[in-house]
Amino acid sequence: MSENERRILRHARDPYLFRPVTFRSVEARNRIMMSPMCQYSADDGLPNDWHFGHLAARAAGGVGILCVEATHVSPIGRITPHCLGLWNDTQRDALARIASHVASLGAVPMIQLAHAGRKASVSQPWTGTKPLAITQGGWETIGPSPLPQTPDAPPPREMDQGDIDRVVEEFRDAARRSREAGFRIVEVHAAHGYLIHSFLSPLSNHRSDAYGGSLENRARLLNQVIDAIRSEWPADLPLFVRISATDWVEGGLDLAAAITLSRMLAQRGDVDLIDCSSGGVDHRQVIRPYPGYQVPFAEAIRREAGIATGAVGLISAPEQAEEILAGGRADLVILGRVLLYDPHWALHAATRLRAGHVAWPVQYERANIF
Repeated sequence: MSENERRILRHARDPYLFRPVTFRSVEARNRIMMSPMCQYSADDGLPNDWHFGHLAARAAGGVGILCVEATHVSPIGRITPHCLGLWNDTQRDALARIASHVASLGAVPMIQLAHAGRKASVSQPWTGTKPLAITQGGWETIGPSPLPQTPDAPPPREMDQGDIDRVVEEFRDAARRSREAGFRIVEVHAAHGYLIHSFLSPLSNHRSDAYGGSLENRARLLNQVIDAIRSEWPADLPLFVRISATDWVEGGLDLAAAITLSRMLAQRGDVDLIDCSSGGVDHRQVIRPYPGYQVPFAEAIRREAGIATGAVGLISAPEQAEEILAGGRADLVILGRVLLYDPHWALHAATRLRAGHVAWPVQYERANIF
């Protein structure tokens, strides 16, 4: 028996949550992914000591795949003036330090590439997420159609072909810099009402050209972005896509459309996982969240589209996460707020689920007594 076969046999006795998972050439030590969570704390798109400490703590805490927050491909693509960016080499080099340290702690460094579209140019959440005028440090936003995100927001400028081509190239350049920085997984942000989602949703896309109308047309920008990223992102490295599986508004995207879109992405052969979130494109949405409320989206897309999925949304108990994976409802559990509350959630979950073969940082081993 080979060493790899012995390793697989050892882990077969572990809870599903703590069995390694492989996407292309990348193996993660467990099936816990940290969700990309904006910190709204950057300067000129640059990460700082806050980002380094925040991300390092979760990597040391046992997460398998650690995703850096939404990292924007252009200055006007940022949600706020304080969001991360990857449109220049200085930003790349600062992120490289984070990616290297995350990897040294045993987690897979991952980055989410994003463009906020018409949801850009707002203040930080703790100051109200209010639209910023040019005089307040804001900028003109862009989108598929001149429809404002909220009644108090200015309408975006409708993008012409030159704008679309420029955004595609910005994603291409950001993918190259992500590779150069040492990230091992890249995710395209096509959810939560940001630029790519605003093209996907009929609520925000009223175009009559090749980018509007049918779902195939509305997905054209997403497919072009994936093509651009793949031109710079190695074939042996995984690519994930985050989608909103429903808009929670009548007439918008629903689960049936999300399944169709996911099938389209699966058929490409170069997308490895659908990160199944929801909402964000329309202020009229009505969401009544409960623990695991988005898991059925991941389960249905996994079953119907034949592609790996990640389940996200109020997953907080180790037993809950284990049930999702053991029941074949998703391939990863993607944790957000619970990791803000407890950076060492994964280590604590391993103890609670009695997982073997889970390595603690040697500096913390004396605490592993429970």
